[in-house]
Amino acid sequence: MGNLNVAVLGTAGYAGEIGKKGTVTDVTFFNLKQGNDSVTLIEATKYPEKLSSLFYSVAMSEFVILVVDKIDAALGETILMVDSAGISKGWMVLRNYIQEEQLKPYLAGTSLESFIVIEDDPIKIRGDILVEASKMVSQSGDVSCGSVPVDSHFNVKGVGTVVLGSVIDGFIKKHDKIRILPINETVVLKSIQKHDVDSDAGFKGDHVGLALRGIESERLDRGYVLTTDTSVKMSKSVKGKASLVKYWPAPIKEGMVIHLGHWMQMTPCRVKTSSGDAKSPDLELELETDVIHKSGDIGTLMYLEGGKLRVVGKIPME
Repeated sequence: MGNLNVAVLGTAGYAGEIGKKGTVTDVTFFNLKQGNDSVTLIEATKYPEKLSSLFYSVAMSEFVILVVDKIDAALGETILMVDSAGISKGWMVLRNYIQEEQLKPYLAGTSLESFIVIEDDPIKIRGDILVEASKMVSQSGDVSCGSVPVDSHFNVKGVGTVVLGSVIDGFIKKHDKIRILPINETVVLKSIQKHDVDSDAGFKGDHVGLALRGIESERLDRGYVLTTDTSVKMSKSVKGKASLVKYWPAPIKEGMVIHLGHWMQMTPCRVKTSSGDAKSPDLELELETDVIHKSGDIGTLMYLEGGKLRVVGKIPME
């Protein structure tokens, strides 16, 4: 069974021509299923007004369909967000007579250089993206743990607390005792659903609905992480060599307030120290709340007061 999470960016509503509309918050989900293969399409509903909408859409995805209607600041920011997430698998749909040569300067040196230009045909895309999903072979055997960052949560009558999210790493299974970070409590995973079908397990890339026993929905929040992986940890500070986007106009200065994004978290932080090269500074960040991560994960740096450019770059987290 293959599953693929796909961010459909650039044109609102395009994913609705490919899949069936599902949950709507600041991101909108569209579902597509054929046989044992499924695709979750994710649109940034509130972008460009809310950068977080774009960040969360990209953070949940392994694949991107970028629909280009015009070349503007929003397109540039979208390219930089995808690049900061390191997503190199994707397609581009060019409309309004835009040519591939016009985009090359904006894609140069980014992970999107490898994206393939495809025809503007949602019906064909529907079939082709299911083929891509079929290539995603579920992990098994030697994988012993996994993590699910929380996207949304609610109470269902007769079921209890339900969490929606994507398996970011490894796998989880029904009846697991699973830790909730940052509150560090353990609950039981009662059941798993994938595209409204009961399942015994969820593998990396699966978009899942999880029923939990042992906690009320009101105690959860977006960005919390359900995990059986003991290597997942929490940090109140991050220190490392950042890599800024090539268009970032000014050095990162001490005292500056920016945001660190990782998984489904977007946390305000203050720059405690900044030194070295302006485009790859050594930064120490003090976070408003703990960031949940594994050693070696990459965080996305954002500056919400940046006007037309709010994506700053990325930083490793040890």
